[in-house]
Amino acid sequence: MSVTRRTLLTATAAGTLLAALWFVPSANATVETASRGGITTASGQGAAPAAEEADPAPQLAETGPGVDTTPYLIGGTALLGLGAGFVTYSVRRSGGGGGARPAL
Repeated sequence: MSVTRRTLLTATAAGTLLAALWFVPSANATVETASRGGITTASGQGAAPAAEEADPAPQLAETGPGVDTTPYLIGGTALLGLGAGFVTYSVRRSGGGGGARPAL
């Protein structure tokens, strides 16, 4: 496979990945404040009566102790090591990368 074709395949793969990531939805949320009568949205529409004043500062929900990130850290470290191994292997296979490569 020629170098030009390999570069074209790499560029195509990168463009495809970026196009796929374009359609990943973003996490947008509306601000809601709790009151005695119910939930009121930031626009003022909701279950609370108009006479009651909502808290001026929005309150965050109780989510517990949090998400255990240990598997993500272990997996990320393993994939980083695997990628570094591939780079090292390819540099050694190409002969160090400093000199001229022999013609195939």
